[in-house]
Amino acid sequence: MGIRDIIEGKKQWRAHMARVDALPADYRIVYREMQKYLFKVGPVDLLGDSLLPGIVDFFEEGAAQGKGVRHLIGDDVAAFCDGLIGDSPTYADVYQQSLTGKPDADAK
Repeated sequence: MGIRDIIEGKKQWRAHMARVDALPADYRIVYREMQKYLFKVGPVDLLGDSLLPGIVDFFEEGAAQGKGVRHLIGDDVAAFCDGLIGDSPTYADVYQQSLTGKPDADAK
């Protein structure tokens, strides 16, 4: 990864977070909780697969329609996130694989 890639990545991240900051307060709070959760247990590539930008798109549409964030995702943020990442490899899966040298049979 070169310096240009790092700079471009920072620009993309700042633009992404500017979109998050433009959301209504309840959406911002839920998004940040989802982001924390996904950074801890989520898939290895959050921005490359457009997971986080896709969530912002979904939230922007919901806010534009006047829907509350709980109407969109329900009451369980973690369950909603788990549904989003589905069978994607997580950091735990990658770590387990590095220890055993083979894919984890219980991995998602």
